[in-house]
Amino acid sequence: MTTVVYGIKNCDTIKKALKWLDTNEITYTFHDYRKDGLSSQLLTQLMTTADPQLMLNKRSTSFRALSAEQKENLTNETLSQLFLETPTLIKRPLLITDSNHLLGFKADQYQAFFNE
Repeated sequence: MTTVVYGIKNCDTIKKALKWLDTNEITYTFHDYRKDGLSSQLLTQLMTTADPQLMLNKRSTSFRALSAEQKENLTNETLSQLFLETPTLIKRPLLITDSNHLLGFKADQYQAFFNE
């Protein structure tokens, strides 16, 4: 099974998720939006796999920095543009395997996910 974790390296939640994966000896690839980039092609793939509305990290500083007008117009199309401009708006981590995905990190969810 191929596992890819998407996020930014300095995120505390990413650090917890990667530590959990390492501890449980799960092989993965880490894709850092800042280092590895976020192309429109990759974003389209991610938004096809996960619900774009659920991908939006409403607790992030980046979200709080959006204007009221931007927050009122959060269609999938506008989210796509916002995600490309500011990848930190994407909830972290986004973990994708061959057949499934998870948004965010909770140890018990990861345990259940990898025991399926």
